[in-house]
Amino acid sequence: MRRGRTLAGLFLAAAVLAGCGVTDTGPTAAGAPARGQRATDGTGLLRVYFLTPHGSWPVARPAPDGAGPQAALDALLAGPTHAERARGLVTAVPAGAHVVRARVSAGTVDLYLPWLVAELDRTAVNQLVCTAAAAPGAPGGERPADVVVRVHESGISGNPWSVRCDENGAAAPVGTAEPDR
Repeated sequence: MRRGRTLAGLFLAAAVLAGCGVTDTGPTAAGAPARGQRATDGTGLLRVYFLTPHGSWPVARPAPDGAGPQAALDALLAGPTHAERARGLVTAVPAGAHVVRARVSAGTVDLYLPWLVAELDRTAVNQLVCTAAAAPGAPGGERPADVVVRVHESGISGNPWSVRCDENGAAAPVGTAEPDR
């Protein structure tokens, strides 16, 4: 019996030392790195900016055919979906039956607000500007930071306020948020 235990112990030790077939070879080349393209170019998506405790956050939503800045702004005004609210996303854009109009023109998006900018929370202005700048059909398919958004305030005549959506999702006057090139 003792001899059987000794043989079993030796057999077990040999199995452990064998390492279950794993050899000490070091790293081995496995081929070229993965390659490919993004699954979508973003034209089939609306990017709507909502808020988190850490700042602006773009949310991708399916875009209807021919969608542009107006469709994106309508989605923003509708607010976060139930699932987005469950993830902690909120909006600072005033609730209610407001109409924000957007029009794409040469190199810009014109944004017509039913409010004065001074009446809005700064984060609401960021949401509006960045949602318009990131919309499908924005001038020339530029990145949001390259699109000039001209903000027209309700009841104010004269020149609109020209801003860009910076890389952090905030509205900045043209000249202070020059895009990196």
